[in-house]
Order: sequence, then C-alpha cells, then structure tokens
Amino acid sequence: MEYIQVTEENIEKEHICCAISNNNDVQVASKKAWLRDRLKEGLVFLKSTERGKCFIEYLPAEYSWNPIEAKGYMYIDCLWVSGSFKGHGYSNDLLQSCIDDSRAKGKKGLSVLSSKKKKPFLSDPGFLKYKGFEVCDEADNGIQLWFLPFSEDAEKPYFKPCARHPHIKENGYVLYYTAQCPFNAKYVPIVQQTAREHHIPFRAIPLTSRKEAQNAPTPVTTYALFYNGEYVTNEQMNAAKFLKLASK
Repeated sequence: MEYIQVTEENIEKEHICCAISNNNDVQVASKKAWLRDRLKEGLVFLKSTERGKCFIEYLPAEYSWNPIEAKGYMYIDCLWVSGSFKGHGYSNDLLQSCIDDSRAKGKKGLSVLSSKKKKPFLSDPGFLKYKGFEVCDEADNGIQLWFLPFSEDAEKPYFKPCARHPHIKENGYVLYYTAQCPFNAKYVPIVQQTAREHHIPFRAIPLTSRKEAQNAPTPVTTYALFYNGEYVTNEQMNAAKFLKLASK
C-alpha cells in the first residue's frame, strides 16, 4: 500500500473521503476549509493513494478541538480503515507512521478518544489496547481518553472538568458539532429540517473555533447530541434515525 500526505499544496486535488468524490460537494468544501487552517497548526492527514476510507488524521494536542489537557502529546482525530482495506495491516501502518512522526517531533506520546465498548466514529478500544494504549481518563457518559506514552514518566492526559460530566441546562434536543466531520455539512441541516417538520424541539450549535471546542460540555465535539440536558450519542444521524430516536 502506498500513502500520501495531504498538504496545502495538494489539498485541492486529493480526496478526503471515499464516500464523497465531488470537490463541489458541500461536505468536501466544509472539511477542506477546516483542514486548511489545521494544516498550518501541524495537522497531518495521511491516506491511502487509493480512493477509500483508509487514513489517519492527527495534530498536536494543544491544537485539538476537544476539551482535553494533553500538553506535549499528539492527538489522533481519526484513524479509519474500512471496507476492502480491512484486514491487511493498514491500520498498523498508519498508526506506526503517526508514532514515528510524533517521536521525531519530540512528543510525549499519543492521545485519542475511545470508549469501553466500540462506538461509531470512535477508535476501537480493542485495537488500542492491542497496540499498547491505556485509559487515562473517563467521562460520565463512558467516553474515555486513551494514551500511549513514549516514556514511563510522561504525565497522563486528562479531560477538562467541563467534559468529565457531560450535561447541559437546556430541554429538547441540542446538538454540538464541528466541521471536522464532513458529513455534518449535509446531515445536520437535514435533521434540523426534520425536527421543524415534526415539531420536535431541536437546536444545533456549531463549534466554530478551537476555544469553543476545547470548552465544550462534551468529550466528543465532532457530534454530540443531548436531550433534556443529558448526553445521548455521538453517532451522526439522518432523518430516519433521528425520528426513530425521537419516537422513544
């Protein structure tokens, strides 16, 4: 397998998700706009040269869009290998590249979000454990912060207080999200429209800056849905999924 790193020079011509091939798609435009600013902050997007979900995205933890304290660590936004790419060791390749790059940059280790049981759009805890990662903090909703230290004396990363106890003081459905996930550009408006049509209380709150994301009331900021103040899920929804959830 050959890999290529997305840079400011090639971002226009490189694909960033196999499900979206058209550069004019609103999802592609949203993700690439978000990536351009992050590339200047040290974000690395390494992907297969073949079109498909086979990539890793990471950046210095100080610049991550999550409420964590992990100074000196690298933070993995996403490690995604699926479909025909699974089972060939590509996840190992991508993670090892991140480890080597992070060591070369003098980082203390890696940090990443996961959970006790595998959740959609989060790293697989089984894979992380197999690769030597350990849990260093956990929020009330079961979202965990994992880390892979490069030395025994490296201090552990941890969640900020605002994320350790996910709760908000607002009734109805409230969604926090960022442009890190390209699918939000398409599906958040769909859910908003669906909620209006069915008279379901719903408010979407886009986190448009790193400061907002780092002080959000949720460990997962790419997509965090609350209902009557309580955290519900980090799974992106289409109209059918949202209505099924609301019917309960």
